[in-house]
Amino acid sequence: MLVEHNMRLVAHVVKKYQGSDHDTEDLLSVGTIGLIKAVNTFKADRGSRLATYAARCVENEILMLLRANRKFSKEVSLFEPIGVDRDGETVSLVDILEMDNRETLDTMIFKQDVKEMYAAIESCLTDTERKVLGMRYGLYRGKEHTQREIASMLGISRSYVSRIEKRAIEKIREELCRGKL
Repeated sequence: MLVEHNMRLVAHVVKKYQGSDHDTEDLLSVGTIGLIKAVNTFKADRGSRLATYAARCVENEILMLLRANRKFSKEVSLFEPIGVDRDGETVSLVDILEMDNRETLDTMIFKQDVKEMYAAIESCLTDTERKVLGMRYGLYRGKEHTQREIASMLGISRSYVSRIEKRAIEKIREELCRGKL
């Protein structure tokens, strides 16, 4: 009942964001979710009114939607239609790339994979793990070293270098798999 009686509040907050790229109905839907959350989490003993609290929750939900879409607005999908050919068939960027040069597409995919791998390295490894992997595989434009050389440089045993390397590779694998799901 509280949600139904406060729908005008949602409409009032949505008015501020009608100039965005989103349909008003989408904004109303997201705002209603914010209102439901507000009703469920409102605590009267905190000294504020439900309308004040709910307006903030509705606005936060709408802002989260706008931020999420802004993040993806710069991305271009290789498979999204970009036009039609002479026969009326839809054409995507990947079709053009495949026609002109398969190596270009493979290079783009490879560069994206490398970027994802470096992001995984930065997000999930400790400094020591990054250092060992960097030295072992010549990452960050470095020189490749053997486990024995790394152990000597870091003052640790070769078997410890091996364990660090194995653990770091497993962490990266898990991080990359988590990103693909």
